[in-house]
Amino acid sequence: MGNRGILHDDLQRLGSARWRHKAWICCVPSFKGRRRVPMSPGAYTELFFLDEAVALAAGHRPCAECRRAAFDAFRDAWAEATGSCARAPEIDRALHRARVTRNRTQVRQTGDLADLPDGTFILRDGRAHLVLADRLLPFTTEGYGSPLRRPSGAATILTPAPTLTVLRHAYRPQLHPTAGRV
Repeated sequence: MGNRGILHDDLQRLGSARWRHKAWICCVPSFKGRRRVPMSPGAYTELFFLDEAVALAAGHRPCAECRRAAFDAFRDAWAEATGSCARAPEIDRALHRARVTRNRTQVRQTGDLADLPDGTFILRDGRAHLVLADRLLPFTTEGYGSPLRRPSGAATILTPAPTLTVLRHAYRPQLHPTAGRV
């Protein structure tokens, strides 16, 4: 589950804003017995992702409260990659610069498929795919489709550059069970 702030009104209608702050986090749906009613007035708008790799590709990072171990692992990989043990606000600023442009379009980059770490999302033939081992897994809202052999060559990368660096430094996102077919 993700959080970008309050994006809906009291009648549960989404407004034009797609974020209210730079701290885009991914949380667990259940934590310490807390109960939430989605899109409650005055509360953050819940965003739901298939798995953590999707949330990371959308520009989120692990929550430092409900996913403390994942946040610590993400921050440790960040420190190894950058040489700096950044705090959450610093990570959020770097991610924000790398995920959206001023006109609210997703920042994308191009890279060699052979160099991409597991957990990266790419665009291929107009569809999002997860990179995992020597395969590409087509994304669907129900789970990942049948694995395809990872080809060689250039790819459009959807995962933000700082997150890609964290993945290269041994951060492993939680994946939906359908990714286990590889």
